[in-house]
Amino acid sequence: MVIGIISDTHGWFHPAIPDVFADVDQILHAGDFGTAAILDKLEAIAPTTGVYGNVDGSEIRLRCPEVAVIEAAGLKIVMLHIAGAPGRFNATTRAAIAEHNPDVLVCGHSHILRIERVPSSGNLLYLNPGAAGRQGFHQKKTCVRLHVADGTLQQAEVVHLDEPTADG
Repeated sequence: MVIGIISDTHGWFHPAIPDVFADVDQILHAGDFGTAAILDKLEAIAPTTGVYGNVDGSEIRLRCPEVAVIEAAGLKIVMLHIAGAPGRFNATTRAAIAEHNPDVLVCGHSHILRIERVPSSGNLLYLNPGAAGRQGFHQKKTCVRLHVADGTLQQAEVVHLDEPTADG
């Protein structure tokens, strides 16, 4: 199974996204969609689960929760927009981890690509895909393709959206 993970699009749908996510089984968007049109376009590619971010209005908040719990290929994933940093998780994140005991925590907000194990949280995988939109201080637009088999993470593949692919 391949899960496409994206965040902080801020109303901009990068033209590379359909190709990058063409073969994914599921898409996770960690908030700050900017507009519902982004969610609609992702849903046209693959089943999509999202959470709302701090810039999202009622249009997204009516369709997406603050915290989502996803079961995918034997993994439990908790996703929210603002989580805090590993070792300094906010109260909502700590509560979600305690309640759901996830294998993976997906978040956004910082626009900083970061993937690391958190031994103090049961060896949880912390995954922030960075930002795929044009707004913010980030210099590279990124997303992640998470490869999973039989409940085991095989690979977290970082995709730089502005760089040419092998196809051109």
